[in-house]
Amino acid sequence: MVSIDRADVNAKTRGDASSSDASSSRAYHGTGEGEKHHSPPRNDLDQAYWYMQQSDNAVEATPLQLSRLRRKIDWWIVPIMFLCYTMQFIDKVSLNYAAVMGLNQELKLKANEFTNAATWFFIAFLIAEVPNAIILQKVPVAKWLGANVILWGIATACTAAAHNYPSLLAARIFLGIFEAAIAPCLILISSQWYTKSEAAPRFSIWYAGLGVGQIIGGIVSYAFQQVKNPTFAGWKIMFIVLGLVTVIIGAATLFILPDTPMQARFLSEAEKVMLLKHVAVNQTGIRNKKYQWSQALEILTDIQLWLMLLLTILISISSGVITTYSATLIRNFGYKPPQAALLNMPSGLVSIASTFIVGYGVRYTSNRWAWIVGCCVPGILGGGLMSFATGTKAGQLAGIYLINTITATLIVIYQWTGSNVAGQTKRVISVALISGSFSVGNIIGPQTFQDKDRPQYIPAKITVLATQAAAALVAFVLFLYYAWANKRKHSPSAAAVESMADGAQSGERLWEDVTDKKNPTYRYVY
Repeated sequence: MVSIDRADVNAKTRGDASSSDASSSRAYHGTGEGEKHHSPPRNDLDQAYWYMQQSDNAVEATPLQLSRLRRKIDWWIVPIMFLCYTMQFIDKVSLNYAAVMGLNQELKLKANEFTNAATWFFIAFLIAEVPNAIILQKVPVAKWLGANVILWGIATACTAAAHNYPSLLAARIFLGIFEAAIAPCLILISSQWYTKSEAAPRFSIWYAGLGVGQIIGGIVSYAFQQVKNPTFAGWKIMFIVLGLVTVIIGAATLFILPDTPMQARFLSEAEKVMLLKHVAVNQTGIRNKKYQWSQALEILTDIQLWLMLLLTILISISSGVITTYSATLIRNFGYKPPQAALLNMPSGLVSIASTFIVGYGVRYTSNRWAWIVGCCVPGILGGGLMSFATGTKAGQLAGIYLINTITATLIVIYQWTGSNVAGQTKRVISVALISGSFSVGNIIGPQTFQDKDRPQYIPAKITVLATQAAAALVAFVLFLYYAWANKRKHSPSAAAVESMADGAQSGERLWEDVTDKKNPTYRYVY
């Protein structure tokens, strides 16, 4: 019998969606051989279902086999996702490092032009999510990711050719267009390979690329500031090197990362079937190209997504401030540019630590909403220090470092979306919307930094404080909503439907392209 993680089973009392894994798994394996050849064929079933029907392997996995299988998958897919996310962050914030290396002076940027260049990246990012929401259901996800990584690497390298504000703006817009694919692709890919509780720490590993990127970015900025070439500035060389590294990683993604478990060359036929049976309990599917307008329209009335979008925007306002302006803020404390680059590196350590603590905390305790609130508290303290401890460099630095704990909240939101939204069309659009709302927050965040507020930027710092407090409140409201939604599914009528499903739920039921709201056996995690 396929084993279900203890955290998934014990989560039943918490309302964790993965708690329904056990009953769903029993129903799946209790269907008998008669369902191997059902007729007529249905085109609303996931491709994974048809793959298993055509396979002659009916291996029942032991816990030891599943553990080995997870490790094998971890080593094949998580590192390449980690590298993609690391370079996505470094390439995005390289403008922040270039600013302290003399880019503003060399390009003769005026007033708020640097802020506008940072903002237009996210405007392009937001607009590009619209085609991403359609394309991702039609094309192989891993291939789309690899192609976009290569293209944004080229855009990064081309930033070195910028000689004035319009040329810099063009490079940033193209970078935003191509980077828009990263979060939706990684969310969808990660959700294919693991159960809901298993996915949390894996999300954290690739998302830790953000913190690693902060550290590497500081080192890279410091190193290229040592380049003293009057004809080719250090920041230009930095963009070229970063772009080339990104292109190499993108090419590796095309060849290494499979689009679905069914296409994984590193898995045997038996291992593929074993994995698909294991993740079937998610009831979120692997791949289905059929676009369903009813699922797209359901998003408009789904309260959880509206709350999730608001939460992401609030969190991203602060992250936009920190990722774009942290090095500039540190320099304004009175440090020289090389010192500012190095002093920005501890932010990466805080991001990594908080990301892993939250990821593994969710894996073993669930309580996603509480982890978000827990990360917002030091973010609020950090915003307070930045806003009011203006007389001490140590206090201001501590504030910047503390605010980086909020980066871990985004990985919870990403994993929450991957776990709580079912229906292939609805899932693809939802992850694109969440990624788009991230860009909305990042558009608002840098705009709070106005030239007239230099050098302290007090209004921007107060914005960080306020948005973190609001985000903590929204996370708690989401918890209340999910608890209420799960309780409704335990109402008499819903319970009757679930009882019938537990008794006769087939392999088809687990792979139906049905949304979370319409599936009576679906449980939300919180």
